[in-house]
Amino acid sequence: MLNSKNLFARRARRTRYQLRKRAKGRPRLSVFRSGLHIYVQVIDDGGGKTLAAASSVEKDLRGLPKADQKRTLEQIGKVLAKDPYQGKALSGEFKGLYRWRTGRFRVIYEIQKDVLIILILKIGHRKDVYRK
Repeated sequence: MLNSKNLFARRARRTRYQLRKRAKGRPRLSVFRSGLHIYVQVIDDGGGKTLAAASSVEKDLRGLPKADQKRTLEQIGKVLAKDPYQGKALSGEFKGLYRWRTGRFRVIYEIQKDVLIILILKIGHRKDVYRK
């Protein structure tokens, strides 16, 4: 009989195999909603990496209304996971960063090509997002 560690490892392998098989090379959007917060990740199961992550716990998101938090996180997962270069490249002191607009809010992010990560630096209202 197998012990619980072996059973857990078998189930984990089976689950990861099914996820890779269904993904067909596309990233997966994982959303977890607790009673207080929302956590969103875009995961590449083929490479086993998290491409982007955001949560309502983060300082920038706490200032947004709940409905805007949810909509912003969903849009980050759907749009930026498909094509992170769809945002506009910034210039000046923000050179190397990109911006993307969702509703009244802007998402400022950096694309780390060598590790396939979209690092979200700031989310805020479009009139305040560029201030330090």
